[in-house]
Amino acid sequence: MNGNYKLTQYSHGSGCGCKIAPDVLKTILQQIKSPSATPELLVGLNHADDAAVIRLHDDLCLISTTDFFMPVVDDAFDYGAIAAANALSDVYAMGGKPIIAIAVLGWPVDTLPASLATNILNGAISVCEQAGITLAGGHTINNKEPFFGLAVNGLVKTAHLKQNHTATAGNTLFLTKALGTGILNTALKRELIAANEIIQATDSMKQLNHFGAVAGQYDFVRAMTDVTGFGLIGHLLEMIQPNQLSAELYYNELLFFDGIKKLTASFVYADNTMRNWKAYSELVDHINGESLLTLCDPQTSGGLLIAVDDTAVSTFTDLLIQHGLGRFARPVGHIDQRKEKPITIRYDCP
Repeated sequence: MNGNYKLTQYSHGSGCGCKIAPDVLKTILQQIKSPSATPELLVGLNHADDAAVIRLHDDLCLISTTDFFMPVVDDAFDYGAIAAANALSDVYAMGGKPIIAIAVLGWPVDTLPASLATNILNGAISVCEQAGITLAGGHTINNKEPFFGLAVNGLVKTAHLKQNHTATAGNTLFLTKALGTGILNTALKRELIAANEIIQATDSMKQLNHFGAVAGQYDFVRAMTDVTGFGLIGHLLEMIQPNQLSAELYYNELLFFDGIKKLTASFVYADNTMRNWKAYSELVDHINGESLLTLCDPQTSGGLLIAVDDTAVSTFTDLLIQHGLGRFARPVGHIDQRKEKPITIRYDCP
C-alpha cells in the first residue's frame, strides 16, 4: 500500500509517455557516430527495433534490452509490475524468452519513503516470477523524480527471431491489447478519475506479452513489435516505412479501455500525444479528432502488433484463441504496396 502517497504526482511525465518525441529522437540518432558492428550483431540501431540481438552460434541468439519510466499509476507495487512487464515485452516482441533481469531505479530519497521503493521492487519480482526468471540485481541512484525499469536479456532461436520492419504487402495486422493507457493515466494524474476507474488498464499493463515467444515459432508471422510510447500509428510506421509499404487501420475493429471515448470527447490526452502527431501528421489519411487522440496515444506496456501472412489468418486466429487471447482474434488492419499515404484510417468494416 502507498498510504497517502500518489506516485504520479511526483514526476512530470508518466509511463512510456516519458519517451523523447519521435522527431527529436530521430535527430539524435542521425547525428551520432555510427557504432562499429560485428557479423554476430543481427539487430542494432538500424530499424528502431525493440531490442538488440547478437548471434551466439548458428542456432541461438542473445536478446538484450532496457526500458524504464516514471510512475504510471499511484500504487507502488502495480508500478513495479507494469514497468517489469513493459521491459520484458521487448524480448517477447523479438520472438524470444527472457532469461534474467536487473533493476534500474531512480529514487528521491528525501521526498518519498524507502518502503515505497521496496514495494516497486516486489511488484517487479512478482512479474519476473510469472515470466520464470529472476530479478538478479540492479543499480540505483538518488534522483529528483522516481523512475524504474529493467535491463533484460533473453534467448531466441535464430530461425524464430522476429523484427519490426520485415512485414510485406499482403499481411494482416493483429493487436493483442486494448488501447488507451496514456489517456487513462493522464486522467488519473490530473485527478479527473479515481484509481478504481483504471483497474482494467492496470491489469492489462501488468500482463506479460509472452504470446510473442509463441508467435515467433511460425514463419507466417512476418513482423512483430510492441506498442508503447509512440502510439499505434508510430509503431506501425516503423513496421511499414523501411520497405515503402502502406497500411490501412480498421478503427472500429480496435479495442479500447472503458471510459476512453468519454475522456477524448472532453479532450483529455497525454502531453506526448501531440508530439507524436507532429511527427506523423503528413503520413496519415482520414484521421479525425477521436482517432488522433487514441491512435497517437502513448501506450505503456501495450500489446503486440503482429503482421501475419494473409494465407495464415485463420490459423493465427486459432492460435490466439488457444492462448487465451480470443477477444483479440480479429484483424485490425492490412499492409499493401505503397499508396499516397503510408497509413489510412478506415471507419467502415473491411
